[in-house]
Amino acid sequence: MSKKQIPVIILAGFLGSGKTTFLNHLLAQSRGTRIGAIVNDFGAIEIDAMAVAGQLGDSTVSLGNGCLCCAVDASELDEYLEKLTRPAARLDVIVIEASGLAEPQELVRMILASENERIVYGGLAEVVDAAEFDATRERHPELDRHLAIADLVVLNKTDRVGEERLGRVLDTVAGLSGDTAVVRASYGRIDPELLFDPVVRPDAEEKARQLSFDDLRSEEEAYDCDGGHLHATYESVSFTSDVPMDPRRLMEFLDTRPEGLYRIKGYVDFGTADVRNRYGVHAVGRFLRFYPEPWGRDEPRITRLVLIGSGTDTEALGKELAACREDGARGAAAAADEHSMWGVLRYVQGED
Repeated sequence: MSKKQIPVIILAGFLGSGKTTFLNHLLAQSRGTRIGAIVNDFGAIEIDAMAVAGQLGDSTVSLGNGCLCCAVDASELDEYLEKLTRPAARLDVIVIEASGLAEPQELVRMILASENERIVYGGLAEVVDAAEFDATRERHPELDRHLAIADLVVLNKTDRVGEERLGRVLDTVAGLSGDTAVVRASYGRIDPELLFDPVVRPDAEEKARQLSFDDLRSEEEAYDCDGGHLHATYESVSFTSDVPMDPRRLMEFLDTRPEGLYRIKGYVDFGTADVRNRYGVHAVGRFLRFYPEPWGRDEPRITRLVLIGSGTDTEALGKELAACREDGARGAAAAADEHSMWGVLRYVQGED
């Protein structure tokens, strides 16, 4: 469990929704992050950290119909993931850009069923064309189902829709996607942190200096959408505690996490409930997984969590997390109660 696991993000959306533009934006804003991509024609691409859109060359390998869920089975997908996750590739994240007619639920199933221990499901991002939403939904009623299982909805091309109509589309999308965060975007521009943690490398700044003026201007424009910042569409909460977390209380919080809370990441100290291990936590939408790993010899036993969402009450979230800390009496009880960790262990891969 201590091995580095690479998040695999599924990027879905019907034809013309802007998936490729969205992916190109992620590439342009990757900074020090090395992104691997499996794209429409199901070609594996290894992309340099500072590559910008249009500089990928002839590195796509076509597999015919381009529909991932039809073109391959889980074992074949594992072969491509094996190549991208080999240590020599040094990738930080993998993005699967699905065909416009692919079935996202099947792709999610294939990732979760993968036997590759070096990957972890990173979420399903569904890209929706705000301008063509009604027409797309009429042609493809299955869009309702896709929105219902998405971990993040990117409502794209909002610059092409008036405020009144946009409000109606937002209401409909929010109703179909339940408590999933919905992020508005133009030209596929969202903060990459909503999907993965940008990696800062020593050579990233030097590479940035080597970009052309046009490239730098494109980056600057990408960070400015209608005069605002990309991160203005979501909120984040950072929580740190040197008091261990009560496993039952934390699981109550996680099992009932509020609408719009998209990502939870970090490490948890469960104190006497498990003195040997810290627990990495990875949540995307309703997906949740814990990763126990031994504490370092001199490592401070601290819980560190970051929560990212849209339309969330950050103050309330902080208070709810603080209430999950154990007190002395409950800590002793947790140590004596062999069942206190059962709720956590349900979300440990390989546990029954």
